[in-house]
Amino acid sequence: MVTMESATKMEVSIFLFFGLIITMCYAATNPNDLKVLNDFRKGLENSKLLKWPENGDDPCGPPSWPYVFCSGDRVTQIQAKNLGLRGSLPQNFNQLSELYNLGLQRNNLSGTLPSFRGLSKLEFAFLDYNAFDVIPSDFFNGLSSLRVLSLEENSLNASAGWLFPMGLEKSVQLTNLSLVHCNLVGPLPDFLGTLPSLTNLRLSGNKLSGTIPASFAQSSFQVLWLNDQEGDKLTGPINVITSIFSLRQLWLHGNQFTGTIPKDIGNLTSLQELNLNSNQLVGMIPDSLADMDLEILVLNNNKLIGPIPEFKAADVSFDNNFFCQPKPGLECSPEVTALLNFLDGLNYPSFLINDWSGNKPCTESTGSWFGLSCNSNSEVSIINLPKQRLNGTLSPSLAKLESLLEIRLDGNNIAGTVPSNFTQLKSLRLLDLSDNNFEPPLPNFHDGVKVITEGNPLLVNQIGPIRSPPPEDSHSSVHNASPPSSSHKSLVPSKSSILIQSKPNGFKRLKTIATVAGVAVLGFLAISVVYLFICCWKKKKASTSAPSSLVVHPRGPTAPENMVKISVSNSTTTVGSLSTKTGTSSLSNISGETQNSYVTKAGNLVIAIQVLRIVTNDFASENELGRGGFGTVYKGELEDGTKIAVKRMELGVISSKALEEFEAEIAVLSKVRHRHLVSLLGYSIEGNERLLVYEYMPLGALSQHLFHWKSLKLEPLSWSQRLVVALDVARGMEYLHGLARETFIHRDLKSSNILLGDDFRAKVSDFGLVKLAPDGEKSVVTKLAGTFGYLAPEYAVMGKITTKVDVFSYGVVLMELLTGLMALDESRPEESRYLAEYFWRIKSSKQKLMAAIDPALGAREDTYESITIVAELAGHCTAREAKHRPDMSHAVNVLVALVEKWRPVDDELLDDYYGIDYSRPLQQMLKVWKEAESKEFSYAASLEDSKGSIALRPLGFAESFTSADAR
Repeated sequence: MVTMESATKMEVSIFLFFGLIITMCYAATNPNDLKVLNDFRKGLENSKLLKWPENGDDPCGPPSWPYVFCSGDRVTQIQAKNLGLRGSLPQNFNQLSELYNLGLQRNNLSGTLPSFRGLSKLEFAFLDYNAFDVIPSDFFNGLSSLRVLSLEENSLNASAGWLFPMGLEKSVQLTNLSLVHCNLVGPLPDFLGTLPSLTNLRLSGNKLSGTIPASFAQSSFQVLWLNDQEGDKLTGPINVITSIFSLRQLWLHGNQFTGTIPKDIGNLTSLQELNLNSNQLVGMIPDSLADMDLEILVLNNNKLIGPIPEFKAADVSFDNNFFCQPKPGLECSPEVTALLNFLDGLNYPSFLINDWSGNKPCTESTGSWFGLSCNSNSEVSIINLPKQRLNGTLSPSLAKLESLLEIRLDGNNIAGTVPSNFTQLKSLRLLDLSDNNFEPPLPNFHDGVKVITEGNPLLVNQIGPIRSPPPEDSHSSVHNASPPSSSHKSLVPSKSSILIQSKPNGFKRLKTIATVAGVAVLGFLAISVVYLFICCWKKKKASTSAPSSLVVHPRGPTAPENMVKISVSNSTTTVGSLSTKTGTSSLSNISGETQNSYVTKAGNLVIAIQVLRIVTNDFASENELGRGGFGTVYKGELEDGTKIAVKRMELGVISSKALEEFEAEIAVLSKVRHRHLVSLLGYSIEGNERLLVYEYMPLGALSQHLFHWKSLKLEPLSWSQRLVVALDVARGMEYLHGLARETFIHRDLKSSNILLGDDFRAKVSDFGLVKLAPDGEKSVVTKLAGTFGYLAPEYAVMGKITTKVDVFSYGVVLMELLTGLMALDESRPEESRYLAEYFWRIKSSKQKLMAAIDPALGAREDTYESITIVAELAGHCTAREAKHRPDMSHAVNVLVALVEKWRPVDDELLDDYYGIDYSRPLQQMLKVWKEAESKEFSYAASLEDSKGSIALRPLGFAESFTSADAR
């Protein structure tokens, strides 16, 4: 009996215990949450649609109210979409502090939206397709967990509109933002491009204005809708979109975007749908766009010209443009092609595009195109476009219009040089370029061509075609002549005649001008005869001491790093002049030599062009090493067998840079001296010639050993060699970025600008000279100093130059070292065409990464660890945002340990020679090198310290020049 009573008490206790647990689990809803829900119900005109109990006081239940979901006693979700609810939301809605998912879309809710300020746990908010008409300014504040927000189709602040809320900048978890037809006004904010997780941005049908922010290049957008803005619409070029490599759907239609369709739009390999219709886009359709495998491409209602290419897109439309042919695949006539290229140089002025359509500039039925006149053969004979506010440059394509008699372009704002092939226009009789911004040199036209150049400030001192002055004559009377009076127009003389003529104002005035001109010419000739006599006498006197040959000697182990020894053989024949920047007097004679020997600072040597002609066999084609955007590189061999590389800059690339600016640029480069930077040894400036002399690197560019080793019959680089190359480059770039006296930015680091010596040690080449290049067509691929595939997003789009631009390029080089693939290769499949994008997709998978490694490496399991480390470093270096990329010193630290582990057997011998201790960071090595040099080369202590003494140059200094592409 006692036992049964005890058992009963135990059962009661257990029952009470579980009852207590159940009560705790299903406690009454939080009072604040209950109040908000009741207020919500009261604000609805048809609250019965919610089916909430009229006298209910526990929404969390059990049972819970319909459309309400809880965690414990707190409301976490409200899902009441598409119920037809009418009314407003309570202003205390943000007291649902545990709410993380709100779905009220597709109802008829109206009035003022409550502030969502402080809903820090809210992740999803769907309020689209309602009738809210006011949004509070603090609506977005504190939404730190927000991932998806949709407010589309709510006419918010209809009268004045509303600006993008800055509070949204803190919602770094945001992935989807849809504000279609919400009355947004003003510009697109920069922060949208910096939200790291934002992939879907839909802003169609608002009143946004301004340009696409440059920060969008850093985004990860997959869907971007900016179409159909009202009012001023979005404007400007669309180049920024070519760096958003993740794009799948891009809608830009219904705006006022201008400029051309960027040629590198083909980089968007993930793009499936592209709508560019109803804008002001001009120019020809690039081949890269035609080759894209798009599902939808819409180009209607723009100002596109030229031929219609054959598209790969499944669904394409291109109506209402200004093409020369009605169907794809048909070419424009040669005459039209030349005229359209002329428009390209002038940045496609809209008033000409509207008229210059079709394939016949000259027709009897409709007449000639605006600004053109035609001859009886229906060929363009006159281009007459004065005072049309034209800007840009002249295209050489006009030289293909052989029937041209006159070109009248006066009173515009055209710049650059006059194309030299204009002299091929045999029928040309007048070229009026007055009142523009043309630069010298002017071509030498045949007799009878009147070239009017008045009002071009840069041509004010030039009365004839530019000719090279005598090598030692820097005081030519032509260059020192007074500028012509502004009341007259200066005509470029044709060969022996000089014509001076203003526009016809009567015979009497012409006669007066001719008389004055005759007197001036006679006086000029008399002075010139006297001057030339003096010059010849001086040259004859000096000829016995002029150098006929020059030798740049390898520096011995006891010579200062920033000094080179020059030997000059004298003869009675004047070959050229040899001087430093401060003149021949700065050369100091050293006794004990069989020839006249001098010592000068490396990189400050000015060498006569005659000497360089001799050592390159007059720039013979057999000595050509390569060609690039800035000129041609030649190999030269001095008398003692030392090899040098001579870069001969093209005249059109240097443009109008003054001599002083050129020398100042060389002076800067002469201070950048490091064992892993190719040395600039000297330069030559004579007349229009600009030449640079570099050390010669016998094994050529890294790119040859990575991409062309089979065709060149080379051995592939081993993994240890590639690691050493990576470290050498990192050390050189580290010096440029922070260890030199000034901070230098390379701007075009790539595998073809990394050169190898006999020992496979790497040096970076071609740094800094890009500053000399103009923005014209002879510059690099773009107006930037860089190469596609290596350009950092912020540099390619915004032109923003920091050291992190080089870090990005270095990361791409690491990817090339790992994979043996070029940074950009149109022949590869689309998914791997752009190496940086492809590498980012596969680097996190061991299987995919190892499959992508260069087969020539013969990578084994024991190399996987180091390969993974380098792959991770490459990923960090190519981070989309510059602030997330490391400094080059970090790359050095990462690679030092790997090189120590994988160093070849004979590297210790190399280290003895180079003085490199890979176990020490570069800052420590600086101290060691400086201490050693201060003891060994005390006599050079007085020389300017440009940190050029960081490293001794290897024996046989002349070991290379630059990349295979000669840049």
